[in-house]
Amino acid sequence: MNVNKGAQQYAQMKKQTGVEGANPHQLIGMLYQGALDNLQQALGCIERNDYEGRGRHLGRTITILGGLQSFLDHDKGGDIARNLDGLYDYMTVRLYDASREHSKAPVEEVIRLLREVKTGWDGIADQAQQIYAQGSEPVAG
Repeated sequence: MNVNKGAQQYAQMKKQTGVEGANPHQLIGMLYQGALDNLQQALGCIERNDYEGRGRHLGRTITILGGLQSFLDHDKGGDIARNLDGLYDYMTVRLYDASREHSKAPVEEVIRLLREVKTGWDGIADQAQQIYAQGSEPVAG
């Protein structure tokens, strides 16, 4: 087995293990991080004029945003869920703008917004852990 192949398999195993042992709050955090990672990759692709890579990474991020939207509980989440839903829509539109314009500015804007949301999400980790330990799931972000 070559070294590169072994490294890829290790990375995949590590990813699967992290997901399998994660609670719902941690899973949402992983989605945020995955979106941020893809956006950073998209920025690099834009700089290199790699249109295929840009589309792939923006597409993955848009898929993650759609997943995050689908997890929103509008009944329990109230205004927060409605605001996040609108924010995810806005981010998606901005990423389509980035793809159409081949521009870094919309991607950088979405990165800033996502980092802010992720910081808030990470900030409630202790509260979410308590809720999860009680057998109830936190309202998804």
